[in-house]
Amino acid sequence: MRTLNQDTHDEGLQFLAAQDADLASVVTQHGPPKLRHQPPGFPTVLKIILGQQVSRSSADSTYQRLCDAIGPPLPANFLALDDDALRSVGFSRQKSRYGRELASALLEGRLQLDLLAERDDDEVRSALTALPGLGPWSAEIYLLFALRRTDAWPVSDLGVIVGAQKVKGLADKPSRQELDAMAEPWRPWRGLAAFILWHGYQML
Repeated sequence: MRTLNQDTHDEGLQFLAAQDADLASVVTQHGPPKLRHQPPGFPTVLKIILGQQVSRSSADSTYQRLCDAIGPPLPANFLALDDDALRSVGFSRQKSRYGRELASALLEGRLQLDLLAERDDDEVRSALTALPGLGPWSAEIYLLFALRRTDAWPVSDLGVIVGAQKVKGLADKPSRQELDAMAEPWRPWRGLAAFILWHGYQML
């Protein structure tokens, strides 16, 4: 279970540059991507839920309003909020339910986020996607940003899709199957490749 840090970051960039000239070009022209991380735990999973199908700025604003209302979110103080309180800070009915399911699973011990760092990628995916509202994208984002796994692969992320289209000079957005095939030579560094594609999306 390799994780992204400064040492592995440099190793991974060398590997990807050797495997893919287009990724190498992004790094050469625009510099290496900045690795963004979030601490493992309930707040980060909650942010991931908020980030589903909305802009990052919108999700950040909702999360900040939640923190302004209750302080650092913990499962217990989140569950203390009723529907009206959650709606007032920007939670939809669906995301309120997902947040409550997550908080309940943590309090009841059905999900133990602190143990996921010791599990392999597939075990983490299975543990997270067992909960409502946490699909494959959410699991991959948690693997990449919280657990820093080198081969997490958020293939359905719009930034990754458009980044791949730009970096590869494609006329159309690649399908999931096309992206998976494209990324196969990038193993075990697909997570770092995702950061390069996001970088390319912003810079190209």
